[in-house]
Amino acid sequence: MDDPSLSPRHARRACRLFLCLAGLLALAGCGVPATTPYRPAQTPGDTGYQEQRIESNRYRVTFTGNTVTAREAVENFMLLRIAELTLAQGYDYFVLDNQDTESQTYYLQSMSDYGPLDPFYGCTWPRSGFSVSTSMPVTHYKAQAYVVLFKGEKPPFELKAFDARDVKASLAPLVPAPPATP
Repeated sequence: MDDPSLSPRHARRACRLFLCLAGLLALAGCGVPATTPYRPAQTPGDTGYQEQRIESNRYRVTFTGNTVTAREAVENFMLLRIAELTLAQGYDYFVLDNQDTESQTYYLQSMSDYGPLDPFYGCTWPRSGFSVSTSMPVTHYKAQAYVVLFKGEKPPFELKAFDARDVKASLAPLVPAPPATP
């Protein structure tokens, strides 16, 4: 009577189980990226916010997100930073002079090979068969605005004017808490 543990069928099952476990272990080692933290960018082009003073009351403010930060979050973080900057400079409201959100998309491609297994080893890279290619778009957003800061009461009919205190009160709760340090 033949030993069933040595059959090609059992070898393929063991191979599949081994590959699944190896894949799960590899994924466990990869951390899932988190939304861009609300913080100053460390270097130009880094994620986070940056501002540049252009005139005494005019600034360019930018917020760059990572690949898991939604467009809306990037725009909200930029507006929050503008509100904080307005208040820190002693102003009450700001007017958006020009605003734009850019997206940059690239594609991650993966290949999967399918075919017969080597009968001698029972579990090796496929020798023949076919391949399936998949690609996944990855996008990150960068919001930028030119703003002018003003003192006093916001004009009631100026659609591009925002009260800095109101904006900060509305958007600050949307900022996730920084991760705990071990």
